Amino acid sequence: MAGRIRIGIGGWVYEPWRGSFYPQGLRQKDELAYVGAHLTATEINATYYSSQKPATFAGWAKAVPDGFQFAVKASRYCTNRRLLAEAGESVAKFTGQGIAELGDRLGPILWQFMPTKRFDPDDFEAFLALLPASVAGVPLRHALEVRHESFADPAFITMAKQAGAAIVYADHEAYPAIEGEDVGFSYMRLMRGQADEPTGYAPDAIARWADRARVLAERGDVYGFFISGAKERNPAAAQMLMTHLK
Repeated sequence: MAGRIRIGIGGWVYEPWRGSFYPQGLRQKDELAYVGAHLTATEINATYYSSQKPATFAGWAKAVPDGFQFAVKASRYCTNRRLLAEAGESVAKFTGQGIAELGDRLGPILWQFMPTKRFDPDDFEAFLALLPASVAGVPLRHALEVRHESFADPAFITMAKQAGAAIVYADHEAYPAIEGEDVGFSYMRLMRGQADEPTGYAPDAIARWADRARVLAERGDVYGFFISGAKERNPAAAQMLMTHLK
C-alpha cells in the first residue's frame, strides 16, 4: 500500500505571502487555517528557537483539517553543540514540551545540523540513541538534515537506517543530497526556488519532483517542503507540485 504524499512550506507567518498567497485582508490569526485548507503540511520553525506551550500545539492542531500534518523542527540546543552525545537533557525538554498535543497532526521531527557539523560516527550514534520512539503515547518519527559532505558516508546511511531515521534529501547548491535507505517514510527539502519563476521552480522541475515523490511513496509516507530560496514563491511551488500529484 502506497504512502501518503504531503506537500508544504516552512512556517506560515511571512509578510510577503500576504496579498500573494493569503488573500488581502486575511487576519493573521487565520493564516494557519488557510495553509491547512490549501496545502497538506508545514514545518513549525518556532520550536527551533524556543519552547512552546502545550496549549499552543493544541491550538495549531485544531486550526488544520484531518490529514494535515506538521513537521516539527527540533530545538537548536539539541543539535548545535560540539558533543551530540551530551544532548540528552535538551532532547527530553524538546520532546516533552507538548508536541504530543498535535496528536495525529504530528508529522516527523526535523533534526537540522549546522553546515560545519562533521560526521563523527561514535558521537552521532550516541545522539541517535537519545531520540525517543514516542512521547506521551504518540509515536515519533525522526528525520536528519545533515549539511556537511562528510555525512555522504555509507556508515552514516546504515546508522540512520538502523535507528529508523530518515535522511532528509536536500535540493540545495551547497549541501549534500544524500539518498537514505527505506525507513518507512521520506523527507525532501527543496531550497532552489527562484524569484523570477512564478512557481519558484520551473514547471518541468516540479514535474520531476512529482515523479520522485510518487516513487518514494511506494515505500511509505512522503513529506516535501519548499524552503528558503525565493521564499515568496514557496506557496505557489507547493500548490503546483500538489497539482502534478493529483
